[in-house]
Amino acid sequence: MSDTASAKALAAFYQEDVTWVHHWNNTLFSFRCTRDPALRFVAGQFAMIGLMVEGKPLTRAYSMVSPPWDEGLEFLSIKVQNGPLTSRLQHIQVGEKVLIGRKPVGTLVVENLLPGRNLWMLATGTGLAPFMSLIRDPDTYEKFDRVVVAHTVRQVSELAYRQYITEDLPAHELLGEWASEKLIYAPSVTREPFPVQGRITTRIETGAAYAQTGLAALDPALDRVMMCGSEAFNADTEALVQKLGFVEGTNNQPGSYVLEKAFVTK
Repeated sequence: MSDTASAKALAAFYQEDVTWVHHWNNTLFSFRCTRDPALRFVAGQFAMIGLMVEGKPLTRAYSMVSPPWDEGLEFLSIKVQNGPLTSRLQHIQVGEKVLIGRKPVGTLVVENLLPGRNLWMLATGTGLAPFMSLIRDPDTYEKFDRVVVAHTVRQVSELAYRQYITEDLPAHELLGEWASEKLIYAPSVTREPFPVQGRITTRIETGAAYAQTGLAALDPALDRVMMCGSEAFNADTEALVQKLGFVEGTNNQPGSYVLEKAFVTK
């Protein structure tokens, strides 16, 4: 790619400095970077992020883990050893550059939901990312009586941000009172011993999820659902809530559920 073409391609991105990297295990990591003051986003949205590879931007869609008020940006990523982007991104170091798209978008925003009683956030793996942003946005708590984060993973070490959700957030100076009163964390593990076993879809169907959270069964007239995970998870969960009578919300027409189709697999 010529210098002119490369500069043109880069115009769609901010170039930010990596400030922190944390590896949860051999398949999962998080990192933070600086944030241009001009970047604006709504909790739950994603941006195209990536690296310069052979003079060209190599990017994928990543939801912001960080809330809109955070001065930095944080992301949660899988590690795919032969993945075009994640095979490189997993080795990123503090001080290196990362590309951040200038126009965040996405459907996992509370504006796409009708007012309701309880908000259920259903996630697998790194699908937790947008919900980390949403549970640190005061707007989320102001609109719902209870906010449930139901995170299903294969191994216990994949329960990213577990300590933050259960210990740090309830003690947060500004958000702690809301989180302590309204936030319910409902993790489950499928392939290792853990107090709560099984996929969230199965747990909803059997009623185990309601026993775990102490909440009434999902009701499309009262409750709202957000989903983010693998394609298979999204398909199964969407079929489940549609069967219960939930209707998808969009930017133009709020509904009783929303799901994010942009999910990093490579």
